[in-house]
Amino acid sequence: MQIERYLPKTYNSLPEEGSVTWESPSNIALVKYWGKYGEQLPKNTSLSFTLSHCKTTTTIHYTKKEEGDFSFKVLLDGVEKTDFRPKIETFFERIVVYLPFLRSYDFVIETSNSFPHSSGIASSASGMSALALCLLSIERELYPDMTDAYFNEKASFLSRLGSGSAARSIEGPIMVWGEHSAIADSSNLYATAYKEKVHPVFENYQDTVLLVDIGQKKVSSTVGHNLMHNHPYAENRFAQAQENIVKLQDVLANGDLDQFISLVESEALTLHAMMLTSMPYYILMSPNTLKVIEAIWAYREETGSKLCFTLDAGANVHLLYPESEKQAVLELIKNKLFVYCQKGQYICDSVGLGAKRLAP
Repeated sequence: MQIERYLPKTYNSLPEEGSVTWESPSNIALVKYWGKYGEQLPKNTSLSFTLSHCKTTTTIHYTKKEEGDFSFKVLLDGVEKTDFRPKIETFFERIVVYLPFLRSYDFVIETSNSFPHSSGIASSASGMSALALCLLSIERELYPDMTDAYFNEKASFLSRLGSGSAARSIEGPIMVWGEHSAIADSSNLYATAYKEKVHPVFENYQDTVLLVDIGQKKVSSTVGHNLMHNHPYAENRFAQAQENIVKLQDVLANGDLDQFISLVESEALTLHAMMLTSMPYYILMSPNTLKVIEAIWAYREETGSKLCFTLDAGANVHLLYPESEKQAVLELIKNKLFVYCQKGQYICDSVGLGAKRLAP
């Protein structure tokens, strides 16, 4: 089986202590993943822009102990977060077969986000990928001949076991996760960098995130994914996503921004349509989300702008647009859209190249 390639050889010796730091970005899916099976495997292929500034920075300090139960403490912005423990415990249980040294250390995990946690900007993607990268760097100390290609692949594989979308945060600027017949080397086990032709208009594409609601989501993504089981429209949705991957490939190659807008906005609204038609049904958009969408449509009608929106699993709105429109869009935000943001907050971002290890 392919997963056997991620099983390590026997460790000859383990370092007594050390620390490692990584920063890993969030990502925003253009074709959405919603619905999974098995151990964090996607029911459809997704394709995403890797972001640049919306990121998590994580440092792991590790001290050797007698092999036994997992031992770790988690701090967010310097404050211990016991409510993070269950998710990390589950993550460790899933990956310990691939990183057996997890039972041999006391870990202190220090983490911070450059954006609000649990508000629909995929904090789990950046957070779990940063954690996986730190842990895999410890293993790389034991196997210094590990290639970069294998490191990135295994990091994505491990990240997926913490949060599905985290698989897409390792590299950039465009990532694909999930097997698709039209994309060579695509896999359900890990994400790969998109290697097909990309039109220059998508270079340094902008993503300004309007923070419509920075509170905790009422329904977590994990619960939302599980509600796709027995969903009346699930199979049609999975087929639609596979078709949209092919359509998006053409758009990325030819730079047709009108088609890009139609596809990306339809994908965003379809994601939330799945939530509205789940049982039990629920809504993650807010009234201000809809006001922003209507304002974007009006602005595009008036100006011919190529500005469009997408949504993650939350109320916040991602404004996507070519770099040439940056000044105009920022004026639109300042003059009209910022009033729909909680405390007037928004984050200016753009496509990025993936995670980066920081000096100790």
